[in-house]
Amino acid sequence: MLIALLFILAYLLGSIPSGLIVGKAAKGIDIREHGSGNLGATNAFRILGVKAGSIVIAADILKGTLAAFLPIILHIGVHPLLAGVAAVVGHMFPVFAKFKGGKAVATSGGILLCYQPLLFVTMIAVFFLFLYITKYVSLSSILTGLYTTIYSLFTKDIFLVAVVVVLTAFVVYRHRTNIKRIINKTEPKIKWMSGKN
Repeated sequence: MLIALLFILAYLLGSIPSGLIVGKAAKGIDIREHGSGNLGATNAFRILGVKAGSIVIAADILKGTLAAFLPIILHIGVHPLLAGVAAVVGHMFPVFAKFKGGKAVATSGGILLCYQPLLFVTMIAVFFLFLYITKYVSLSSILTGLYTTIYSLFTKDIFLVAVVVVLTAFVVYRHRTNIKRIINKTEPKIKWMSGKN
């Protein structure tokens, strides 16, 4: 019973629609009606600006981190990564936002911030390296997921490897339309790294 409640709590934590809340508070808008229509951090940055977007990504990361800490806080014998995965599912399919959520990137990172802080730090560095090279947030997210999978193999932590593979699969699946746009050369590139507004 306690284990079921833990997973429900982790899911509900992940379901908190950070982008929707910050968009309403900062600009009085529903970001689902603008840009890509996604509740994730990328759309928040594009629609709400750097300050509000930073709040959204921090909140989305924190959801994963807190969810992974729940078994420790509540003294329940569940692996932290499993509780984190429940939060990622909540982030992708939030009950508080008609089951239309983000793309699993930031919240997945938040889980690893709890479980493997060094991996999280290197993920951030690798993400920005890929972003600098490709100018695609979506492609950088996918490539970072692949990097994370390779990194996890060297930890010899079978549970970590399995969960990272699942999380990376989530990220790739949630970016399937972005992949099509990249192939068709219609995916928007970020411009701030090139010095343009």
